[in-house]
Amino acid sequence: MATPGIELHHLRCFLALAEERHFTRAADRLGLSQPTVSRTIRRLEELLGYRLLERTTRQVTLTPDGERLYGELRGLLPRLEAALLPALDVPLFRIGFAWGFPATWPQAAIERFEAETGVGARVFRRDAALAGVDGGEVDVAILRGNTAVPGLTAVTLLHERRVAAVSVRSPLAARDEVGWRELARMPLVLNEVGGTTDESDWPPGERPEIAARCGNFDEWLEAVAGNRGVGVVPESIGRQRVHPFVSFVAIPDAPLMPLQLVFPRHHGHPLTRRFLAHARATVHQCEGGGRGAVPEPGGGNP
Repeated sequence: MATPGIELHHLRCFLALAEERHFTRAADRLGLSQPTVSRTIRRLEELLGYRLLERTTRQVTLTPDGERLYGELRGLLPRLEAALLPALDVPLFRIGFAWGFPATWPQAAIERFEAETGVGARVFRRDAALAGVDGGEVDVAILRGNTAVPGLTAVTLLHERRVAAVSVRSPLAARDEVGWRELARMPLVLNEVGGTTDESDWPPGERPEIAARCGNFDEWLEAVAGNRGVGVVPESIGRQRVHPFVSFVAIPDAPLMPLQLVFPRHHGHPLTRRFLAHARATVHQCEGGGRGAVPEPGGGNP
């Protein structure tokens, strides 16, 4: 039975807060004030008759009921809002990512794709391991690591070197490089939702202690900046100035990190293969004519 009084703005507000896990960031994302977000969430809880959040001065966590509602809304609400919009003359191609959007080749690929097809492309961040491609929130996702999920196709575009992320207060910040096995003797900070490095990347018996487990990239970054432990990210992240209190140190012997384009195996967007072709071409150019890029197989099909 429907719950009377609940409106779309209540659900939008909850979804933003569930993804950001922070009242100020959710308010900025929605273009609202923080008190307005707080009042809206309290009103939604009153209408539902149960708590959605556990609030502390430092963070926001979801109750079991909140997690259940978020799991339902993250796929349903975007589709509902799209259904309510008028038909557009120009369709939209949706590109998802979980964190650390690459700073070079996607922009060139999007520009070429739009010029060739006349279809607009928009980038969406989703704090989820598959960035929403599994629930139909996006048409393709740019993900790091090896993705093997039934119903999804994953095409490796390139392999990235990894670097260690350390606090500027850490002794490691003064070094040029650190060994992969040496890192196993240091406390590790993990991004459990979208991250691509965890203790299982080291051999049994040589695995690092986990100092902090984080739910998204921003939390992970603050934990590293606070010198709670060492993080590991692709080299492309280290080329960006992502935090004034985080430095990046080369790991020459670290395993390479695949970067993949992931999309539905069946019933996906009809222009997915066109975007894939532009992605492969621009990766080849932007990554130095193949430095780290994966050659396109014969026939041009993944």
